[in-house]
This record gives sequence, structure tokens and C-alpha cells, in this order.
Amino acid sequence: MGLLLLFNGFFMLLAAFVSGIYRDGATLDITLAAIVTMLVGVMAMFYTRGHEKVVKRKEGYIIVAFGWIVMSVSGVLPYIFSGAIPDITNAFFETMSGYTTTGASILDDIESLPEGILFWRSLTHWIGGMGIIVLAIAILPLLGIGGMQLFAAEAPGPNADKLHPRITDTAKRLWLIYFGYTVAETLLLKLAGMSFFDAINHSLATLSTGGFSTKNASLAFWNDQPLIQYIIIFFMFLAGSNFVLSYFAFKGKVQRILRDEEFKYYTSLILLFTLVTVLVIYFKANVPVSDYHPMVLGPGESSFRHALFQIIAIVTTTGFVTADFTSWTPFLTVFFFGLMFLGGSAGSTAGGIKVMRHILIIKNGLLEFKRTLHPNAIIPVRYNEKTVSEHIVYNIIGFFVLYMLSFIIGALVLGFLGLDFQSAIGGAASSLGNVGPAFGSLNPLSNFNGLPALGKWWCGFLMLLGRLELFTVLILLTPYFWKKT
Repeated sequence: MGLLLLFNGFFMLLAAFVSGIYRDGATLDITLAAIVTMLVGVMAMFYTRGHEKVVKRKEGYIIVAFGWIVMSVSGVLPYIFSGAIPDITNAFFETMSGYTTTGASILDDIESLPEGILFWRSLTHWIGGMGIIVLAIAILPLLGIGGMQLFAAEAPGPNADKLHPRITDTAKRLWLIYFGYTVAETLLLKLAGMSFFDAINHSLATLSTGGFSTKNASLAFWNDQPLIQYIIIFFMFLAGSNFVLSYFAFKGKVQRILRDEEFKYYTSLILLFTLVTVLVIYFKANVPVSDYHPMVLGPGESSFRHALFQIIAIVTTTGFVTADFTSWTPFLTVFFFGLMFLGGSAGSTAGGIKVMRHILIIKNGLLEFKRTLHPNAIIPVRYNEKTVSEHIVYNIIGFFVLYMLSFIIGALVLGFLGLDFQSAIGGAASSLGNVGPAFGSLNPLSNFNGLPALGKWWCGFLMLLGRLELFTVLILLTPYFWKKT
């Protein structure tokens, strides 16, 4: 916990540095927040320096879950101290939405915030995107603490595909790729016409599949500059794919990528869903076309771009918007609601159920037909030409059931708090899937500020639950977890 607070304080100092460059008036406030955070971190490390530095599986889950909460609690300080978000409930919601890369916001006028606060807001995405825990395990061995248990609890997706035998080296490689992509996107967006400040903020939000923007209109602000939106589309696609595949690509092992079953489904589904959306938009919906930019070729290009952008933004749970997709047609509203449950690839920064889990659930369901006809036959589920153990299949089915139960309970609570049907199911699906925009009163042109205070805390819990893949949080709520064995 102390080490995580030191990391958080360091990133706050970066935000204070940006604030000082722009002289936005929030420099001292953010610096004070950083000092307080780091002091608490140092005190925590000092008073626990003599404890046995052994992390077992139970401790791994506790550190990950409570680590995220500690990060979010300390992350509210820049908002509170600067007065940007003076209310503790709103500040915590915005911070939890940042660290969990959900991208839902309570801010009505984003563009009025100081640059340092906007940068801190984007940094919370970037920190949470790959997981501050994965970053920390690259450092923990220096203190004599092993990290494998932490990686098993934090790694996004149903499996942790290691790049290197040592987990610390794995974390370093993942962060190097993550950092490299962020730099590359920043440069490309700057060359495409964004200001450097907007470019770096949107890069931080894109690679983390977060969705916080520096503009009230999100990416719709650049609807007349298609190149900017196509660059973000490309990096959203990368962020929603398995980062292990990016590592293989840099090593020249392209065949490993082409043979990967999840990547093939991930790419195919995006293309299929985009085609469906393009046809519906072109013939049924009215999407505005900017005629004064030479790259806009007309309604055909505009329909394709908006469709591709929104499909990738929802599938990867990034949550950027170029238009209010809930106003296109009733069919597309239901369609996009369904996509909130898909998620990106395992090993990506995306939220949701994940494509791999859907593949294995569908494969297992189809094999049940064969097993019914041949009850004595042993017919295993195969993935990437390898047999999947029954334990993994049961784990994934259990995850899916728990995910849907969490969604139903989440929607019921929001309905109990006074939200209408569309807003309740949309808010629950968006929060649990870390998507961002929702439906009804929480649509892309609105925000979550209208939620009652209890509803904001509840959505914050759903964000944490979805970001840490259910089991890491729910297991802490079971009595037998705390029993001594």
C-alpha cells in the first residue's frame, strides 16, 4: 500500500509540473496532494518494514483489491484541494472511473478545468490501464517481495500469458510496450492537428481504453478532422487486443498473431459489427457530414467512420464518442447495449467479459449437442489447437453467471434509487463493463452527475468489480476467505 501511494504521489507531481507549465492556478494544490500522498506512503512503508515479506495467494488478492481502493481514495486529493470537484462523492466517482478506465464522468464543463487537473484525470486512466499492481511487481522484488501472486490476481483476462519466466521481466516488457504505444499515438495526433496537450491526454485515455477527453463533446469535437479519429481508432484496436501479441509482433513472430484464435474472432467481429452499423446508419440514421474538410468524402465515408469508431470504442470499452449512437435507430441502441457485454481481448486493457470467454462458452455449448448424442464420449473444448481443461471451462462459466447476476443486481439497485429502465440497465452494464457512456439519462451527450449520491457510490463499486474481474473483489466478501487455514 505504501509503495502504491508513492507511485501515486509521483504521478501527481507530474500533473503539478504540467500545471506549472500552463500556470493554471492549481500547481500548489496538486503539489500538496502529492506531498500528503507520499508522506502517508512513506509512513506505511516505515511502520511495516519489519514484517515478513511473503505474499501468498490470499495476500495477493487483498493487496490488489485494497490497493485499488487506496489509490482511488488518495486520487481524490488533487480534485478536492484544487476545488475542481469539491464534493467527496463526485470526486471519488471521477477518480474510481479514472483508475478503472471506465470513463464515466460527473463533470458538466470539462473544458473549464485547469490543465493540471485535466492531465491528472487522464493519468488516472493510464495508471489503471495496465494496472498499477503490474507496475509495482517490477519493483517489489527489490524489497524482497515476490510478485507472481499479484500478477495472477491482477492480469486482465482469464489467463496470464507470460512473456518471460520472471514475472518482473514480464511486467517491464508490458509497460515498455504500453509506454511506447502512448508516445507513438501522441506524436501522430500532434502531427494530425491536435495540440500537444490534447494529444497526450487522448493518448493516455486511448491506450488505457479509458475514454476521458479534454473536450465536452469528446471526439466529436474533431468530426471535421477524420485523420485524428482514424488514428485513435487504430490505437483503440491495439489497446483492445492482447498486449502479448504486440510483444510477438515486435519480435517478428507474426505467425503467432495470425494463428491466435481470439485475435481472429476479435478482428472478425469488429469488421462484421461495423458493416452492420454502416448499413443501418447509411440507410436509416442521419449522421452529420462536415463538407469543408477535404478528407470527408461524403455520407458514405462519414457513416463508415462513425460506425467503425463507435463499434471499436464500445467493444474495447474505451467509451470515446463521435456522435450520440443512442439516437441513431432503436435497433442500434439495442445492438450497442449488447456490445457492452462483449469486451476486448484477454491480456488487454479493455474491460467487459472478454472475447476469449465468449468463444469458450459458445464452443462448450455447441459441444453439449455432441455429448448429448454420445454420452460416453470424451469431447474436450479446444482453443488454439490445445485442449482446455474442465477446470478452466467451469471457471469461465462461473464467471459469466456471476457477471450477469452482478449486472442484474446492479440494475435493480439503480432502479430502486429512481432511475428509469433504460438508465438503470445502461448504467449497470456500462459501469460493470467499464465502458463509460450508457443509455437513457446517462447517454453519450449527458453524464452521471444526475445520479443520486448513493447511486454514484454503487456505480463506483460496480466499476471496481468489473475492472478486477469479479473474483478478486467478491472473494473478499466470502466468510471462508478470512478463515485461517
